[in-house]
Amino acid sequence: MKETKQLQDLAINAIRFLSADAIQAANSGHPGLPMGAAAMAYTLWTRHLRHNPANPHWPNRDRFILSGGHGSMLLYSLLHLTGYDLSLDEIKHFRQWGSRTPGHPEYGLTPGVETTTGPLGQGFANGVGMAIAEAHLAAIFNRPDHTIVDHFTYAIVTDGDLMEGVASEAASLAGHMRLGKLIYLYDDNHISIEGSTDIAFTEDRGERFEAYGWQVLRVADGQDVEGIDRAIQAAKLDPRPSLIIVQTTIGYGLPTRAGTAKAHGEPPGDAELNGAKEKLGWPLEPRFYLPDDVIKFYRQALDDGALWEDAWRERFDAYRAAYPKEAAEYSRRLAGELPAGWDEDLPVFPADEKGIATRAASGKVLNALAPKLPELIGGSADLAPSTNTWLTGSPPFDSDHTGRNIHFGVREHAMGAIVNGMAYHGGVIAYGATFLVFSDYMRPPIRLSALSHLGAITVFTHDSIGVGEDGPTHQPVEQLAALRAIPNLVTLRPADANEVREAWKATIANRHRPVALALTRQALPTLNRDVYASAEGLHRGAYVLADLGDDMPEIILMATGSEVSLIVAAGERLAAEGYSVRLVSFPSWELFAEQDEAYRDAVLPPEVELRLAVEAGVSQGWHQWVGTRGRVLALDRYGASAPAKIVFEKLGFTTEHVVALATELLDGRA
Repeated sequence: MKETKQLQDLAINAIRFLSADAIQAANSGHPGLPMGAAAMAYTLWTRHLRHNPANPHWPNRDRFILSGGHGSMLLYSLLHLTGYDLSLDEIKHFRQWGSRTPGHPEYGLTPGVETTTGPLGQGFANGVGMAIAEAHLAAIFNRPDHTIVDHFTYAIVTDGDLMEGVASEAASLAGHMRLGKLIYLYDDNHISIEGSTDIAFTEDRGERFEAYGWQVLRVADGQDVEGIDRAIQAAKLDPRPSLIIVQTTIGYGLPTRAGTAKAHGEPPGDAELNGAKEKLGWPLEPRFYLPDDVIKFYRQALDDGALWEDAWRERFDAYRAAYPKEAAEYSRRLAGELPAGWDEDLPVFPADEKGIATRAASGKVLNALAPKLPELIGGSADLAPSTNTWLTGSPPFDSDHTGRNIHFGVREHAMGAIVNGMAYHGGVIAYGATFLVFSDYMRPPIRLSALSHLGAITVFTHDSIGVGEDGPTHQPVEQLAALRAIPNLVTLRPADANEVREAWKATIANRHRPVALALTRQALPTLNRDVYASAEGLHRGAYVLADLGDDMPEIILMATGSEVSLIVAAGERLAAEGYSVRLVSFPSWELFAEQDEAYRDAVLPPEVELRLAVEAGVSQGWHQWVGTRGRVLALDRYGASAPAKIVFEKLGFTTEHVVALATELLDGRA
């Protein structure tokens, strides 16, 4: 269907008023962005975005991110108009219980939504991760005569996105990496919730991005479809990431609110909405009106998408004929399937009283997994020598896109969001790494990975006061509890090197929820598994290491990570004194809570009410496991700067103190 100027105007206004009608019906939402950015969204979606609404998972589709997720109705309108499985009835139930049109876009809920956005800056950084994944897969699988990975990542970003530090971190890295398949349209409307951006945001954003190494293009009129089109064409030809600064008017068309903060986040009201419709020549009734020729025009995306995907599949068939092994590997990775034998022949660590730091054991296991899992790719926030997350034998990604080691730099927040973007893209298993205390810098992307059911991995080392001389600024205390508070996140704190092996197996197997690994700086004894239970018990969250004594346990000692060796030593001493003691390693509250009641009761028998939990972190949450008659040896204060052994001793994490507390419980029995 030919795109005339009249049809173009109708199609752009259809985005505006479908969005505004839904917001008004919900009496909730943000009309400013959809009404102001409609023309640039129209230009991108009808002239450049290669996608197939009938198959939102076509691997070589262009990705589109609405980083300003508060403007979600813009995206929902585009999805409905172009033929995704998102009905008009869903649009009419915007922001209502059970609808597929929530207030901010949610990955996995609405067909065509590529990322969960809303917290500003996250979508911006997710796109960098998508571009990294695309570049990596292209470098691995494309051949001079066969190109099967070749797509762009587009986003609409806002003033708020660019104000957030995570976007600055991600933009800096993207420019350094010269991610030329990354093209962002900046909805530069000069308005934030509190008023003009002049009150807090006055630097030259274009010069800032040029300094990051981006191509910066400018379009003076946000309604200039041809100007926006030319800018996108130029962006696609440049080897650098591109920021297209488009001067828009927030709430375009609203009679009194356009260009003001009132247009941002309030339903327009019937009078204002009707005034906009009259001004732009749109029927006042019925609400949710969509002209037939507009629908027909947008639904060409179904035919175009089918042609694009069919052409790609023909290319892929030719690729498969020429490179059958590579084609099979690409298909496996895109399907998220793990290769046969990926978890075999991993390191087994012999019993050793001196032992090994769990971060060091993790490095050994990770490098044993890497040859079997070529999709493993990641890095650390400038801490690879400390987190032991470098994949030996692979170059850095920034110098060679086949490389699997990413130098994230000191950018923890962006690292988390970029890892999420790689997971959203697919075809890779992505991880990031830093010290546990810096999980606070990463909490927003970790939370979003859990909400989005992403298999993102974060390796946290230096997990306790065992950091020692660096002192309380670097000694995590409340971070484990904070991570455990995130629904759908699995936190694993292994007790020794063999639990680390099982922790990595559990992590890789969890492809639909994120995992946080908490690992030690200091060496931990490697338990003798001929005496104590197999480390495979980790997969059930908590397991009985041993029952010491001949009778039913009188007391249960439980611990995680580095404190397990404490309860083992204390339990042996108590058993020597004639007490019956159960030792429980408790690496994951989440996995244990998911076990059936029979298993949980088998590990923690309800009739054994004397229980002592030991963990070098805050006590919050432990009482659910120790009950009303139990106790918790925890750390409800900050640490101190001294050698690790001294810090543990001064703060009560010694065998003697564990024995003393257990004896108090035993002697205090009624």
